[in-house]
Amino acid sequence: MENSVPRTVEEVFSDFKSRRAALIKALTTDVEKFYQQCDPEKENLCLYGLPNETWEVNLPVEEVPPELPEPALGINFARDGMQEKDWLSLVAVHSDSWLLSVAFYFGARFGFGKSERKRLFQMINDLPTVFEVVTGAAKQTRDPPHNNSNKSKSSGKPRQPESQLKAVKVSPPKMENDSGEEEEEEEDEQGATLCGACGDNYATDEFWICCDICERWFHGKCVKITPAKAEHIKQYKCPSCSSKRAKV
Repeated sequence: MENSVPRTVEEVFSDFKSRRAALIKALTTDVEKFYQQCDPEKENLCLYGLPNETWEVNLPVEEVPPELPEPALGINFARDGMQEKDWLSLVAVHSDSWLLSVAFYFGARFGFGKSERKRLFQMINDLPTVFEVVTGAAKQTRDPPHNNSNKSKSSGKPRQPESQLKAVKVSPPKMENDSGEEEEEEEDEQGATLCGACGDNYATDEFWICCDICERWFHGKCVKITPAKAEHIKQYKCPSCSSKRAKV
């Protein structure tokens, strides 16, 4: 048993990917089976992702303290009190937290140094989170609803594929897009998209949303928009554009 415990960065990452794949399977392709197993009438249940890429809903381990960090307890109790989509999103968020805790538990146990921890996190960070996969958050925020808008502010330029979001142009504030050249000047030298609120670069692990008026991109946290809220917004206006409309 001890021999199977991951000890290197690559082994820990492989363990992470296998557990992640299992959790994604439970919350997507096996979701009906998962939903049925989370009976609120049962005791506190946890969702486990296993290293062999299988998942199970089970009671928490009795061992205290447990050999590994434990998943969120009692996920079944919230099942019938929420819409299924919101409940699955909640379980996905807790699953992401658990995956990180297990990976860095191994890192701490086997004495990973600063460079090893950084490398492990970068490898993990290159993968979409369980939450992003389950909710389609990354796809949702990169698929602006401009096709349904009467105003086209893209200057005729095609939208970038969702897999190449770092190249998305950010329109300058107060700029009606009658000049595609000026839009390109607002992009930094590396072609990185900047948040219109805090100015930080785009990161793949963060929720972003685009304003349908000025076409600037924002961190969801900077404009207080969550993936769940974004699903119900047909045309998003950033705080700046909203305040301008109110003054008019």
